[in-house]
Amino acid sequence: MWLRRAFYHWLMPAALILPLWLVIGWGVFQAGGWAFLWLLFIAIPSVFLGQLVLTLLVRARGTVRAARAVSWWDLCGFTVWHGLIVAVGFYNPNWFWPALGLAVAAGLSMFWVSLYQLWREARPTSFVRVETTTAGISYVRPPDPQAPGDRREPSVIVVNEQAPTADR
Repeated sequence: MWLRRAFYHWLMPAALILPLWLVIGWGVFQAGGWAFLWLLFIAIPSVFLGQLVLTLLVRARGTVRAARAVSWWDLCGFTVWHGLIVAVGFYNPNWFWPALGLAVAAGLSMFWVSLYQLWREARPTSFVRVETTTAGISYVRPPDPQAPGDRREPSVIVVNEQAPTADR
C-alpha cells in the first residue's frame, strides 16, 4: 500500500520532472539540433499534457481519492511509461526510436486503461428496469412492497375514526 500511495503523490510532480529530464538528457548526452526542435515542440508538450490528463483521470476515481493510492494497474502502467520516457531521454541512437515508439504506445495504453477504470467505477451498481406502457410512456416501476426480504415498516398508519353515538 505504501508503494501505491507514494506513486499517487508522484503523479503530479512527474508532469514537470519528466519533461525536465528530457531537456537535461538532451544537454548531457549531446543529442543535436534536430532533437532539440523535436524536444521543444513535440516531446515536452506531449509528455506534460499527457501526464496531466492521465493524472486527472486517475484522481477522478473515487477509490483513488478515498485511499490516496493508485491501483495496481496504474502503478504498473505508469512505471512502464515513465521508464520509457527516461530511456528516451538518454538519446542513444541505437534504441531511441524503439524506445520512443514504445513510450507513445505505453502512454496511449495508460489513457485507455485509465478511462476503462474510471468507467467501471462510475457506472451504476444497481439494475434499474424501465418499462413502457402501451401508449409509449416510459416509467421506472417502484419496488414491490410485498417482495420477500423487504423488512421495512410501512410509512403510513391508517386510523379509522368512529362517530360518537348517543349511548355514551
